Amino acid sequence: MTKYLFIAASAVLLATQAQAQDAAPAQAQGAVQAPAAPQSGLRGNWLRADTTRQQAQQRADAMFQRLDANRDGALTRDEALKAGPQTGRGGARVERLMARLFADAQSVTQAQFQAQALARFDAQDLNRDGVVSAAEREQARAARRGQ
Repeated sequence: MTKYLFIAASAVLLATQAQAQDAAPAQAQGAVQAPAAPQSGLRGNWLRADTTRQQAQQRADAMFQRLDANRDGALTRDEALKAGPQTGRGGARVERLMARLFADAQSVTQAQFQAQALARFDAQDLNRDGVVSAAEREQARAARRGQ
């Protein structure tokens, strides 16, 4: 048994050294590392992937459909609050999202929901090319934190 553990540990060690040697020349030359490509099946991948305006619109439409429980084309505060626990988020974050989404209104239409999502997209698209990169997203997030 000890023999097999030793062989497995040696294989892992050799693989790790080989990866380090492959990465060393790129780092030594001062090459800029590209951000990690999204992997399927992991939560949060959309945060690392470039997003087009059309994708943001589709994501907003899909979210509205999930939240509009009675499918009447209007999202009420009650519907959004009931859906909140399903998303796994709570507390102050949900309160901020609700305040931004509804302001003084009791409901929003799909067009209003989509317009707000696209306004957020436009605010993050710093170079106005119709694509929000992970770097732009992080810059917008840092700017919000600084306010």
